[in-house]
Amino acid sequence: MTKLIILDRDGVINEDSDDYIKSPEEFVPLPGSLDAIARLKQAGWTVAVATNQSGIGRGYYDEATLAAMHDKLARLLQAKGAAVDYIAWCPHTPDDDCDCRKPKTGLYKRIADHFGIDLASVPVIGDSFRDLQAAMAVGARPILVRTGKGGRTLEKHANELDGIAVHADLAAAVDSLLREA
Repeated sequence: MTKLIILDRDGVINEDSDDYIKSPEEFVPLPGSLDAIARLKQAGWTVAVATNQSGIGRGYYDEATLAAMHDKLARLLQAKGAAVDYIAWCPHTPDDDCDCRKPKTGLYKRIADHFGIDLASVPVIGDSFRDLQAAMAVGARPILVRTGKGGRTLEKHANELDGIAVHADLAAAVDSLLREA
């Protein structure tokens, strides 16, 4: 059986910006995030990423630039003997009313279809409320990190986060998951 985990990208793996991450140069991994992914891979996990990338729909960067950012991530992980197994991304803006932009579930369903598995209890680590809403909607296990927009999410949605695990960052969340295994 596949041990799958789904990670948000901006604010979980790499630094986030209210001005969007628009180039490979702006794609800067958060401290410990790459090592955390490497530890997951060493423990036999399949790692998927689900990321809203409305900067494409807004015209801030194009799909080739997004691919270059993901190539940078792949190179950095390869240096640690690790990789992301699948990346699902949504290029749409909120006004497009697509089915893939989180908090809708299209990205997570695409990942489930890709791996041919049910997402029940699959850990989903995110920093925004919409990451967690989409995870809950597919029966996955939402986990919040305080990096990126996580602190704001915790302040704004404290009542709705009852029972959801909260960790300082991806490394701490992965440490917790690996202890459970």
